[in-house]
Amino acid sequence: MKRFLFPSLLVILLVSCSLTEHPKDQIPEEQAYTTARQLYQNTVATLYNYIGGDADGQGLQGTCRGVYDLNTFGSDEAMLPTRGGDWYDGGLWQAMYKHSWAPGHDLCKNAWLYLYKVITLCNRSLETLQAHGNLVDAATLRGYQAEVRAFRAMYYWYLIDLFGNVPLITSSDVSMSQVTQEKRSVTFAFIVKELQTVLPDLADENSVKSGDYYGRVTRPVAYFILAKLMLNAEVYGDDDWTNGQRPDGSRMKFSVDGQTMNAWQATVYYCDKLDASFALMPNYRDNFLVHNETSTENIFVIPMDKNLYRQQQQNLFRSYHYRHAAAYGFTGENGSCATRKVLEVFGYATKAEDPRFGENYFAGPVVDLNGNAVADRGGKQLVYYPTAVEMNLSGSPYVETAGARMRKYEIDKKALKDGKLMDNDIVLFRLADVLLMRAEAKVRMGLSGQQDFDLVRGRSTTVHREATLPNILDERLLELAWEGWRRQDLVRFGLFRTLYDGDDRVDEADAHTTVYPIPADIKAMNGKLVQNKGY
Repeated sequence: MKRFLFPSLLVILLVSCSLTEHPKDQIPEEQAYTTARQLYQNTVATLYNYIGGDADGQGLQGTCRGVYDLNTFGSDEAMLPTRGGDWYDGGLWQAMYKHSWAPGHDLCKNAWLYLYKVITLCNRSLETLQAHGNLVDAATLRGYQAEVRAFRAMYYWYLIDLFGNVPLITSSDVSMSQVTQEKRSVTFAFIVKELQTVLPDLADENSVKSGDYYGRVTRPVAYFILAKLMLNAEVYGDDDWTNGQRPDGSRMKFSVDGQTMNAWQATVYYCDKLDASFALMPNYRDNFLVHNETSTENIFVIPMDKNLYRQQQQNLFRSYHYRHAAAYGFTGENGSCATRKVLEVFGYATKAEDPRFGENYFAGPVVDLNGNAVADRGGKQLVYYPTAVEMNLSGSPYVETAGARMRKYEIDKKALKDGKLMDNDIVLFRLADVLLMRAEAKVRMGLSGQQDFDLVRGRSTTVHREATLPNILDERLLELAWEGWRRQDLVRFGLFRTLYDGDDRVDEADAHTTVYPIPADIKAMNGKLVQNKGY
């Protein structure tokens, strides 16, 4: 049995898009903060109810139309084709594919509101901890505050990654009319300082193992985020991403534990911290099993338990063909699939096909869990055709069957709610990513990243490749498919651009699409907010 301290019943603070909302359905404050346990539950523990979700736009992963989709379907990793009368959705997914999203795009609005909702909760928790800190000793209070500050810093990281220049709000008592934007570099510096400051007071515990720290933001989680921040420092330190110039990571200086380091040195430093505490699992798929809390590689996950928690994994459900899902006793939506770029990188259907293709994608004839053929809706063998994929499949003979489908996680035979309530923890951070980050940082410094590159690659294939930057980028897709990193990687490598080749292709010469627009509804509420260039 997984032990998780943050059941949904502990939620007492419900916020909407307003920064000054004071909900009427929360219990009286004098009842919520009378004991040390209540203080912890209603300020720290309650935050973890929001890291996953069961509704559109909620959670960092596992749901639809939010953070994960912006990072996945805006990249060359995955697409949601229009399949006749299915998946047009008013052009929503075609806009993601073409990079023709506008300030009114639903995914942008959903992600913005969700991220700021959680930040508002963090701000309230910190204020409550300050007000009722007398319930615990000083060291315990610092630990609670550190965990909330690190949690908030993580959400600000997602914000600057997606939206660039965003409001930096550290108080819950702020009206929308008072909110102003900060430069991306300023918020980046804030996030780094916050994480570095709280590191000593964070628990030095494994966040994936069952127990008191399962699913929580601990010191290793903060190390991982710091490594990501440093690796992407050229991006996050750039306040005008449309002028064709970036800071030079080798010249950017950071204070790290009393030492002055450039971005690449700092990346290696934080990766080293994690390498000492985690180990690659012998088999790739071990990280995505139904009971993957035993993984020595996973660093941070969204805890899943179909009998205890409400957060869902909707991505598999969204990808399965209807009859494929039915063969498992589930329901499918016959939507998301791999792009042709994925097939190219994986070497699909060639002698050089990477073994991880079969670990991440369903392709070809579909069988059930007993190996029996699954029939399509016409009674014939259901077959997925990866190379037949295109954005608009209307009129195509492959309208229902084009595209390789998501496989990533082991099938939970006892999953509930059409397969969306499953026991596989959703993997957010893992060591393989750390090793590839360190390899990349070393190569950017002119050093060899071959050892780390080979450790990751060697687990799945014996085919040797040199650890060059282009090969590292490819390896990140091979290793981390469906894990929500592709957009960020392409932006960092200067390769983020539309997949669409038609006549109405979006002009991205100024790289304005490397950040999403400030949602129109948010800007309408506050005229002080300046829209990102190009929108």
